[in-house]
Amino acid sequence: MASSSKAISNSAHQQGQTCIAFSRDGKIAYTGGLDTLVRIWHTDQGEDQEPEAAYEADEGITAVAAANDCWLSGGHDSEVRRYLPGKAQFDGLVASLAGAPIRSLAVDPSGKRVAVSSDELSVKIIDLDEITNVVVLQGGHKKRIRKTTWHPSGSILTTSSSDGTIVAWSISDGEAKVDNVIDGVIPEVTDSESPEFMHDCSAIWHPSGQYFFTASRTHEIVAISRETWTKTYSLSDPNTTGATTALALSANGVYLASACKQEISIWSVQTKRVLWRHPGTPNAFTIQIAFSPTENLLAWTDTEGVLSRWRDAIPASSPDPVRQTAASSAQGATTKRKSTPPLWGEEADVDAEGDDPYGGDDWIIDDLGNGMEEPESAKATRAVDGFVKEMVSITKAQPAFQPGSTPMENKKRYLAYNMVGVIEVTDQDTHHIVNVEFHDRSTRKGYHFTDHFKYDLGCLGERGALFACPPELDHPAQVIYKPYGTWSAQGDWTYVLPKGQRVLGLAAGGERPMRSLRDPSSSGGDIQGQGNIVIATSSGDVTFLSGSGMEIIVLGLEGEYVTMAAAEEYVLVVHRPGATTIDGSQSLVATLISFEDFQVLQEKPLPIPKGHTLRWIGTTEEGGPAIYDSAGYMHIMINHRRANRAAWARLMDTNTLERKQGKDESYWPVGLSQDTFMCLILKGRQDHPGFPRPLIQELPVRLPFRNQDPTDLPIEERIARERIHINIARDALGDELTSPDIDRREIELDKQLIKLIQAACKADKAPRVIELVKRLHFPNSIAAASQLAGFYRLIGLQEKIETIKLWRNENATPAEEAREGRRGLAYEDAPLGRPKPFQNFNPPPKVERPGLTRSAGVVEQTEFTASSAAIRAGRLQTTQASTSRSTSPEGKRKRDENDDDLASNAFDGEVKRRAVGEFDAVVPSPKPSNPFSRKTGQETKKNPFARKPELNKSIQKSESFFNKVEVAEGKRPAAVKGKEKEKKEVSRQSTLFGLPSKPLAEKEKRGPKKKVDDAPEPKEDTQNSPANSQAIDVEMQDLGQQGDATLVNDHSQSDPSNVLTDTQPLDADDEPIDWPDSPQAATVDDDE
Repeated sequence: MASSSKAISNSAHQQGQTCIAFSRDGKIAYTGGLDTLVRIWHTDQGEDQEPEAAYEADEGITAVAAANDCWLSGGHDSEVRRYLPGKAQFDGLVASLAGAPIRSLAVDPSGKRVAVSSDELSVKIIDLDEITNVVVLQGGHKKRIRKTTWHPSGSILTTSSSDGTIVAWSISDGEAKVDNVIDGVIPEVTDSESPEFMHDCSAIWHPSGQYFFTASRTHEIVAISRETWTKTYSLSDPNTTGATTALALSANGVYLASACKQEISIWSVQTKRVLWRHPGTPNAFTIQIAFSPTENLLAWTDTEGVLSRWRDAIPASSPDPVRQTAASSAQGATTKRKSTPPLWGEEADVDAEGDDPYGGDDWIIDDLGNGMEEPESAKATRAVDGFVKEMVSITKAQPAFQPGSTPMENKKRYLAYNMVGVIEVTDQDTHHIVNVEFHDRSTRKGYHFTDHFKYDLGCLGERGALFACPPELDHPAQVIYKPYGTWSAQGDWTYVLPKGQRVLGLAAGGERPMRSLRDPSSSGGDIQGQGNIVIATSSGDVTFLSGSGMEIIVLGLEGEYVTMAAAEEYVLVVHRPGATTIDGSQSLVATLISFEDFQVLQEKPLPIPKGHTLRWIGTTEEGGPAIYDSAGYMHIMINHRRANRAAWARLMDTNTLERKQGKDESYWPVGLSQDTFMCLILKGRQDHPGFPRPLIQELPVRLPFRNQDPTDLPIEERIARERIHINIARDALGDELTSPDIDRREIELDKQLIKLIQAACKADKAPRVIELVKRLHFPNSIAAASQLAGFYRLIGLQEKIETIKLWRNENATPAEEAREGRRGLAYEDAPLGRPKPFQNFNPPPKVERPGLTRSAGVVEQTEFTASSAAIRAGRLQTTQASTSRSTSPEGKRKRDENDDDLASNAFDGEVKRRAVGEFDAVVPSPKPSNPFSRKTGQETKKNPFARKPELNKSIQKSESFFNKVEVAEGKRPAAVKGKEKEKKEVSRQSTLFGLPSKPLAEKEKRGPKKKVDDAPEPKEDTQNSPANSQAIDVEMQDLGQQGDATLVNDHSQSDPSNVLTDTQPLDADDEPIDWPDSPQAATVDDDE
């Protein structure tokens, strides 16, 4: 929980190592730095004060300390100087070491002695009243001594060395000896130029003197007991990770202040919990921290040379950090336990020596006693309601981070570390050297460049590398994208943000390359583009850009950005829509956004346990989103391609790995595949990898199943895990039924299921067999299961399996059911995109009716319309001529010459009938049409002897007419005479009623032929001819009306008996009927 007060900062020294110390009265703060200055700050003045400075040092200051009547400074010039209290007036030298830089100064509680440590292997204890009285402590360390501290009693001195040991020296009567050596607690640091060497490794003694605190090499704060010199407990917080760089105890020992990264934390020593936090200087870590001995003030210095003072760091509602209580005065003395009151009111017998009747056990007073209790004066200031206000620890919100990146340590860091490659950065003070390397060097070529912008964010995508730098002075933040392909000279581009905004996160997505991107020719690379770019900014938005730098859309982020990762078709953004909870939950939400239409496919809270944070976010090789948290759980999002139907499946628990049993190690994720977890191994409390670059380790992925059966557990786990990845791959098929890869994987899955079925049959577990058989994918697998049941003589079970097989054959396959399920989900989601009722004013959607002709205007043709004048005239002539014509005995008349003209005029006024599927909705203008097609006026009349038409069967037509047309046009030779040819052609002819025609010999026996040498054959009347109503439609698009008449006349002159018309087509379901011969029509001469 952050305190309500804020710290004030002053730029005190140049960048590098700094130090700080309070005067005994707490009114003055002394700070030193590499600029050889010691500045004197008055704690009662603000940030606008001009401090005094001591200029006597020749090199940088490394330590300052305050005594009763002076203050001291030491530095790289190997000299310890003395100054008047609260002033910059030099008062002489206390010690001068031969060329060894001063590392630490510690004044004892009495303020009369100072312990000086340096790069030498010995410590000198100098009497400030008589500097010639020196006690030398040597023989306890093998390397230089970094820090020295005093026990509250002044009888013990602890020294911390670069060899990772803490030595406790017993000092009494002017003699010193080693009391104990504590090894393996603090880290071993040999390089004096490294940042780790500036970390505070001193032993901070509690005012009670019973234990001290120190920062361990496992990044914990441990308490070492004075009695046993062993670890008693440790302080840790899930929100505080990394090395502790500075420690300080309050004057009464109730609070402990620690510095980690860019944050200051205040702990409760009694509850061992973090109470308050305060941010430090960005891009710097705190070197030394100190509580004021007389007031509620906390001050610290960092590597940026900044002095920060946090006044009222402890709220007024909490115990005071200065007031002496029993917690600070308790020295661990033993006391007798009070006797238990007797049950019946009688006093217990106590001997003269006061022994306890219950055994005389001694009890140790608690370290703090009533240290958390407030005096009466403080209780009077509480609220009048009389209730005690409980202090709660609000969970610290996880800040934004870039997946695969590490902080700067030893002037090196990783900007990105994933399955594509690595981005390494080396700080050269004035610039950075960026080195980009790839795991697959056959596809992409590594490179390095000089970075003058000092990029602090980076991302390696499938199509290019993305970098971002922070704003500095008048230079705004900017993003640069470097595609991998080298065939384009202008591939790189820069995106500049407005002033005042900074980049919080980057993501680069895109398809995997189909070919090598190292081809420098103009034809190199591929045509899949340069990917998709996503940028999260401090203005609360997420910006989408194309691979060429074109801005596409800017989406507002509903909350605080945390991190994101991009894949081929989507980007997964993690944000915090509200605040964290009191019980330790980060309240993070993952949003899946599509690159195609920026649709929110999924929005799911992250399944991170309470008290833990998100460590990594990425995608699997199959394209599924995955996350990893500080609890060691790996989760994957299943059904992520199904809108609003995703779920987090726990894929792995690293705490149950066999290799971790008995080891203190953690895992830094790099990538995830179906069966393998690619990571880097971190030892102890290490939270990120260092340099040189460690090798990627492959760990097996195992679902955290709790079944203890050693036989079935591996198979069941493999089946369940394979099913998860198959479903993810199947969701990407769309309307496709399956793929060869899925079929292969399902066959392997069936083989594993057959093993379980065999074990279940052997154990006579019929219900389990039925359940497993239903999970099989292929009929052959079900048949194999049936054979297994028969082999074990489970006849009833075998019959049930055969029933399942029969049911599977009659119904859809699992692949078809999955496809129908995908279609059903799409149909269910369709109403989500429809407009609300009474809000859509657009025209109704077009309805397509396959197989039906489109609607068209209807033109009614009657005898009273203007276009039917020729028809009316024809009818009048027909009526007049009917009286002069003689009819045949069957009631049929012969056609005369005038009928051709009448029929011709009738066709001119009729509209040609449109076939089904014709899309011409405009009424065509009258034009010459085929005289042999069905007449419009007769469409409603049907042949009473015709059968129903068959569907999907071609219409049988007579070929004699077409053969004669081709003969007339010269495209076909004349018919060959002969009996066989004659019969063959006659068999294709049909009579007026669809009956087979008689042979030519029978036709010749009939009446004499009509002579039509000089006159054209008369045409049938359009209204009265029954044969016309039975005529079949003949498409004559290439022949005009006059050409049709000429062809008919030619055929009539050559063989009038062969001029026959076809009837309507027969149904496909019916066979031709053998009808009796049709009656012979009487011939009428022209003169009749």
